[in-house]
Amino acid sequence: MDITSIAASASANTAAQTRNIVGLTVLKKAIDIEAAGALALVQAAAAASPPAPAGTAGGIINTWA
Repeated sequence: MDITSIAASASANTAAQTRNIVGLTVLKKAIDIEAAGALALVQAAAAASPPAPAGTAGGIINTWA
């Protein structure tokens, strides 16, 4: 191997490592965004009004009607 092919190989290796690092960083950010969206959804569901207690108006659905 001559010095040119060694330098080209090292350069290609560095470029591949950089692509991998960038890809992982983008993946981590996407996971963080997805987690934030899921948390907001869970908080919104928890903030919704609880179902009416049994026996009160709106608490029972009449399936025989």
